[in-house]
Amino acid sequence: MKFLITGGLGFIGSNFIKKIFNYFPECSVINIDAGLYGSNEKNLEEINNNKNYELIKGNITDFKLMEKAIAKSDIVINFAAESFVDRSIANTKPFLDSNVIGTYNILEILKEKNKKLIHISTDEVFGSLQTDSADELFRFNPSSPYASSKACAELLINSYNVTYDLDCKITRCTNNYGSHQFPEKLIPKTILLAQKNEKIPIYGSGKNIRDWIFVDDHCNAIFKVIEKGKKGQSYNISANNEIDNMTIVKKILGLMNKSEDLIEFVEDRPGHDFRYSMNSTKIRNELGWKELVNFDEAIEKTVNWYVNNENWWTNLSQTVQNKKPWK
Repeated sequence: MKFLITGGLGFIGSNFIKKIFNYFPECSVINIDAGLYGSNEKNLEEINNNKNYELIKGNITDFKLMEKAIAKSDIVINFAAESFVDRSIANTKPFLDSNVIGTYNILEILKEKNKKLIHISTDEVFGSLQTDSADELFRFNPSSPYASSKACAELLINSYNVTYDLDCKITRCTNNYGSHQFPEKLIPKTILLAQKNEKIPIYGSGKNIRDWIFVDDHCNAIFKVIEKGKKGQSYNISANNEIDNMTIVKKILGLMNKSEDLIEFVEDRPGHDFRYSMNSTKIRNELGWKELVNFDEAIEKTVNWYVNNENWWTNLSQTVQNKKPWK
């Protein structure tokens, strides 16, 4: 199989590419990545010399570039996205460009080619839930510009599935964690600041709830969708591991033997969703996926990786504001 991975230098995409070569060493992978703030070539330095791997520095908004790459591939896995909620609140346009127009480009090209698409979406399309857990048919209710752009991409895909009979599948996942994650996310940011004995900002009361899944479990679920998923279907991926932000931060501080006095409450961000929750019964029953990683073990493993690889993530965090995309 010939894979085209978009956004493959990011946290989840790079983990997925490494798993491709672990599972299917004879497969080929084209990785298109725009080199934006969440990308890091070091994430895949171990496979840079693999004869079956090609990195193309470009953006999914480049129609001609995508057309050439898709022509050489059997399946597109679309990880590429602007994904930071705070950034979407400050400036929405890049999210529309990447998450909507980029997805549109892929779909337009697939109209003319017999290729498959798996689109990576998010639990945030369902918005904040008080008591329910959203299944695949739950109505969209996005709160942030980021979540809205992802919901729009999903609706585009569904319309192309129906109108043009494309072979597209959608996966939605909860909050990922693990090594090599960009330091703007809660877990690596907490570790980074704690390591420096700096204040750790917590929005509001810190009681906002997310369902946390180890990145390996997420990647395994995507493989299940590739192998067994049905055309035109969407699949929720969740670990039944709902934890509030304060508990996560205190857990990390405990593992690092740091004082909880480092915690600092800050003004909540606009439209901050209180709780995300998804029902993943469909992928478990129909495709036979289940999470394999215990949270307590995996979070300790994650903390240890960041502590033992301080040069990787400290240097990355220091240079991120000056990072420019590839031309």
